[in-house]
Amino acid sequence: MKPQRRSLLKRLFASVAGVTGLGMAASKAEASVAAPQKEAFNVVTEQDVPLFSGSTKMGNLVFVAGKGYHKEGDIKVHTDEVLKELEKELKKAGSSMEKVLKVNVYLHDLNDYKGMNEVYKGRFGSKPPVRTTVAVYGGVPGDSLVEMDCIAYI
Repeated sequence: MKPQRRSLLKRLFASVAGVTGLGMAASKAEASVAAPQKEAFNVVTEQDVPLFSGSTKMGNLVFVAGKGYHKEGDIKVHTDEVLKELEKELKKAGSSMEKVLKVNVYLHDLNDYKGMNEVYKGRFGSKPPVRTTVAVYGGVPGDSLVEMDCIAYI
């Protein structure tokens, strides 16, 4: 091999090794940064054992547990109260209805879909979240006609 070509190959390999070394150093630095910790809010216990949290935060995401309304009223009353509860939980966690990314809606009766939608409409701002709506076989737990949970960012 000619000395000129050998010199060129040495420089090429040195630059690749340098880039690889920088990449490894960056990976090690990222790994040494502490992983985000989960924060739990409104923990519900059963016989002094934690059962579930009203909401949890991890990094810049907040996960709100299912909210229902267990009093008298039609689907519109229940939907309004459930959405108010979601909003309260989101605010406690430092988020808002406008920052919701995903909502799950569980209906006691699929015939309530239209009434639920009438109240739901517009509650999440001009860019609503994605949503899944299902009627739950056997009904929503408790006396609620609707239950909702959500995922939002902070």
